[in-house]
Amino acid sequence: MSTAKKVPTRKCVGCSETKNKKELIRVLKTPEDEFLIDVTGKKNGRGAYICRNKACLLAAIRNKGLERSFKMSIDSSVYEALKKEFDELEK
Repeated sequence: MSTAKKVPTRKCVGCSETKNKKELIRVLKTPEDEFLIDVTGKKNGRGAYICRNKACLLAAIRNKGLERSFKMSIDSSVYEALKKEFDELEK
């Protein structure tokens, strides 16, 4: 008998939909309080997940989803850097 492998799911902080982990992008807060996009999903640090479209990133900014996930206020320069990285990923 073969058993089905469990697929990990995560919730998008922008639209609040639960999706497969592989379909989402991980935003990482490093121990040095630096924010970046973790493409591999394996780097050390606290992570929050966002869908692969810019609308969800904008929704996460508007509803403060990332601030809730990381339990801290996030500077607007961090959001600008994340928007630039999202633009590069969409290309």
